[in-house]
Amino acid sequence: MRAAPGAGRSPAAAWHGHEVGTSAYRRLLAGLVAGGLANFSLLYFVQPLLPLLAAHYGVTASDSAHALSATTLTMALGLLVAGPVADRVGRVNLMRWSLVASGLLGLATALAPSWEWLLAGRALLGLSAAGFPVAALAYLREEVHGGSHLRANAAYIAGTAIGGATGRLLPGPLAELGGWPAAALVMSSITLVAGAALWLLLPGSRRFAPLSPPLREVLLGVTRAPRDPVVALLCVAAFASNGTFVGVYNAIAFRLQAPPFALGSAAAVLYLAYPVGIAAPLVLRRLADRLGRGPAAAVAVVAVAAGVGLCSLASLAGVFVGLGVLTFSFLGLHSLLSGWVVDRARRRSAGTAQASSAYLLAFYTGSTLAGAAATRAWQSGGWPGVTILCLALSAAGLVAVVGAQRLEHQRPT
Repeated sequence: MRAAPGAGRSPAAAWHGHEVGTSAYRRLLAGLVAGGLANFSLLYFVQPLLPLLAAHYGVTASDSAHALSATTLTMALGLLVAGPVADRVGRVNLMRWSLVASGLLGLATALAPSWEWLLAGRALLGLSAAGFPVAALAYLREEVHGGSHLRANAAYIAGTAIGGATGRLLPGPLAELGGWPAAALVMSSITLVAGAALWLLLPGSRRFAPLSPPLREVLLGVTRAPRDPVVALLCVAAFASNGTFVGVYNAIAFRLQAPPFALGSAAAVLYLAYPVGIAAPLVLRRLADRLGRGPAAAVAVVAVAAGVGLCSLASLAGVFVGLGVLTFSFLGLHSLLSGWVVDRARRRSAGTAQASSAYLLAFYTGSTLAGAAATRAWQSGGWPGVTILCLALSAAGLVAVVGAQRLEHQRPT
């Protein structure tokens, strides 16, 4: 049961959260940025290595995508319980142990003797990684002052963007030096270092009150959040946006190795477009301040579709710009949507951890299904098939964002 509101609390119970400019706020943000960087880089570093993995383990292009989809699938399953577990053991504890366990499993995958063992290790890694993002979003909402939350959430998403950039830029050169094992060892070590940093940096929770829900609630609690129609539509938008993003990045790894490009290891240069997205959460936050969260999110979805279109150009410059536009708009959109979901749950007096679990479940399910579908589309129909798939997903995301905005307007809370 939830602890009584005043149980064990001092007069500091009136505390309203860490504010911008304080030492605790800076430590909190540094810890979450480090954790987001490590979590995302370990999750996605296999993406630019899919052609290498296909050759190393003797599997097809479409099968190689399972190195990522096995992780995102089990991560999505882990999100079914991550929110309730975070409610029980605490946000900070779950974030710390999630990173440490993921780093150790990552080290194990570096030594995988076969494709089946690699997939098993990556699947377990997905389960362990599920705890960090759920707990991080809930922790931000609870421990950061309301006036500073949007800025803090944008900074955290920027940290995940840095992780995504690290996961695309480092693996290629590392694989050139020592093959797949070297890339896996270094990326896993980064995660372990970030896990240690969380012990040193993160302030303890001051607003968290533990829950001890029954097993049924732990297993099924996340299904309650999408009963709110706005949360449900935002989950659809999350599915579509991450499906588009991962689908393009999965397939582009193979396109860059095929004619007319045939770049080999030089393909890593194209991933320099990814760091462009690091500033996106802060830029989209300012756009949301001017236009409103819903209109800003709609603009971002349209920009995602534009990035997909640019990636279809038959020039390296076009692909580079397309990846930059896609990455920038997607990461900004993710920042807006993830904050919107948790804020909606708070205003509706619903569980914020469960709402973030529902959002991330849709987010990673989208990457699992669309990521695999994109490599299959590439194998069967080339880049036009990938483009059609991703533009259809973008259209669905736009409809969902517009619908959510209208419901917010019609049903103020």
